[in-house]
Amino acid sequence: MVKANPALADLPLRPELVGEEPYGAPQLDVPVCLNVNENPYPPSGAMLADMAQAISSGVYHRYPDREFLRLRTQLADYLGHGLGPANIWAANGSNEVMTHVLGAFGGPGRRMLTFTPTYSMYPEYARNTHTEYVTAPRRVDYTLDASDILLAIARVEPTVVVITTPNNPTGTTTPVTVIAEVLANTDAIVVVDEAYQEFARDPEATALSLLADHGNLVVSRTMSKAFAFAGGRLGYLAAAPAIVDACRIVRLPYHLSAQTQAVASVALRHADEMLARVDDLRATRDELLRRGPQLGFEVVDSDANFVLIGRWADRHAAWQQLLDQGVLVRETGPEGFLRVSAGTPDEMAAFYAALARVDAPRMGE
Repeated sequence: MVKANPALADLPLRPELVGEEPYGAPQLDVPVCLNVNENPYPPSGAMLADMAQAISSGVYHRYPDREFLRLRTQLADYLGHGLGPANIWAANGSNEVMTHVLGAFGGPGRRMLTFTPTYSMYPEYARNTHTEYVTAPRRVDYTLDASDILLAIARVEPTVVVITTPNNPTGTTTPVTVIAEVLANTDAIVVVDEAYQEFARDPEATALSLLADHGNLVVSRTMSKAFAFAGGRLGYLAAAPAIVDACRIVRLPYHLSAQTQAVASVALRHADEMLARVDDLRATRDELLRRGPQLGFEVVDSDANFVLIGRWADRHAAWQQLLDQGVLVRETGPEGFLRVSAGTPDEMAAFYAALARVDAPRMGE
C-alpha cells in the first residue's frame, strides 16, 4: 500500500530515474544574473503592447492551430536559404524540439552520440526517450574536426549525432566544411544545434546552407537567446519535410498554445528590434575575452554570448564568493572554469568588481 504522502523511494519509479535530480540552473533572486545565457535587454514597451494585443485578440475556447503553419512560414522566412513551412518544426523551447527528434529517431536499442564537454541537458533528452547516450571527447581546445566525428560514428554506430556550434559551455564552433564532410559520410540523423548562432562572429556561416543537399541534416535554433524571448519558450528546427513529418508523429496534440504562437509571431515580425542588442552582446563577450587574461585568468575563445573563465582550484568556492556579492554565474563545463553570460554594462561592471574580490585559489597557486 502506497503511503498518503509517499517519498520517491515509495513509488514505482523507472529504475534509471532512481537517484536523479530535476535539471535546472539555480534560480536565485540576486541583483546580477549571468548564469543562463539570456539576452538581458527586454523587449520595448511598444513590442510588449503588440504582444498583449495579439494575445487579447486570440481565440481560447478552441484548440490552437495544431500545425501552426503561419508561424512556421515566418520562421522559414527569418532563416532564408530557400526554406518553406514544410522544412520547419517548432516546440516549447529547443528542449522539446530535441525530445521530438529523439522520440522519432532514438529509442530502445538506438544511440545518440555527442561530443563533450557540451550541453548538460543532452543526456536527459536521451534518458527520457530511452535512447542510449554515448559521448566522445572534444580536442584539448574544445574543437572538433571531421575525422574526430567520423571515427566516433564508426565506433558507436548512432542513429542520431548531435554537433553543438557554438558549443555550450565552451563557445567553440565547428566549421560548416566539417559538418559537410560528416554528412557526406554517414546516414545517421545529424543534428547541428545552433542555439547561439546569432552571436557568432560570422552568423552566416551556418549549417542551414547544407540543407538542400543533405536529407539527414537537422539544424536546431531557439528564440530564447539572441531573440530576448526566453520567457516565450519557442525553439525550432529546419530539416527535410520528411524529418518534420517524423516529429509530427511523436508530438503531443496541440503542443504549442495559442498564446505562444501569437507572441512568437509578433517577435518574428519585429525581428530587427528583438535582435538589436546582439552586436552589443558580442562586444561585451569580446571585452570579457580581452579583460580576462589581463586580469590573470584563463578564458576559452567563444563565439556565443558567454565565456568560460578560470581556472580555480575550487571553482565552487569562487562561484559562492561571486554569489555572496550578488552575482550569479554558472558552475559548469571543464574543471576549474565558471561560465559567465554577457550582460548589460551595469551587470558587467558589477561582475568585474566582484571578480576582483574573489580570493579562491587558482590552479597552480
